Amino acid sequence: MKYAVLMLSAFLLFTVPGCGKTEAGSDNAGAHAQQQAAPLPGGAHMEKDMIDETDSGSLPAVTDTAIFGGGCFWCIEAVFERLDGVISVEAGYAGGKTEHPTYEQVCSGSTGHAEVARIIFDPARISYADLLEVFWQAHDPTTMNRQGADVGTQYRSAIFTLSDKQRSTAEKSMQAAQKQIDSRIVTEISPLTTFYVAENYHQDYYNRNRNAPYCQVVIRPKLKKLKLE
Repeated sequence: MKYAVLMLSAFLLFTVPGCGKTEAGSDNAGAHAQQQAAPLPGGAHMEKDMIDETDSGSLPAVTDTAIFGGGCFWCIEAVFERLDGVISVEAGYAGGKTEHPTYEQVCSGSTGHAEVARIIFDPARISYADLLEVFWQAHDPTTMNRQGADVGTQYRSAIFTLSDKQRSTAEKSMQAAQKQIDSRIVTEISPLTTFYVAENYHQDYYNRNRNAPYCQVVIRPKLKKLKLE
């Protein structure tokens, strides 16, 4: 059994590229369209086109936003866009110091950003606390700056909050999750400063590239484990 586990680990590490390293989009890393950020309560900023592609007539009267980082944003996006009550999910960057970072800059580790998903949801159908419960199950919150073969500060476990209420809910949720996990949770909980939308080729990645090695070996098993596919 140990031999089989070691062989599988070696296969994942050496034959399956990490997030963003597959052939799809690898030559487009500099193609980020920079957009002006719009202010949000508490001094946070997000880009103005938050839900431009969504039919505004079908939106609920009240929506809310969550920003989670749990390794590769392809994984987090694929998980949360399958939840009932989630309106849209967008891959992006948060928690860094460089304005309008490109994917190449984020991957260098020099900007301080984490790969994250911006989740727009209907709080009447799914709560922020419900999203957090899925967040803890969707990745390993006990590994510092790493998820599987994806290594670097951009892959850190992080929750970027938009209000004091979100921060309080996130802290209580983490305490509850820690009781179920033997290793220490290392998830960062920080107020959001600015969210930047990632390049177009990162958006809806799993749905558009289901046969890519990373999708087959990393994302699909995660979705099956969570009974989302």
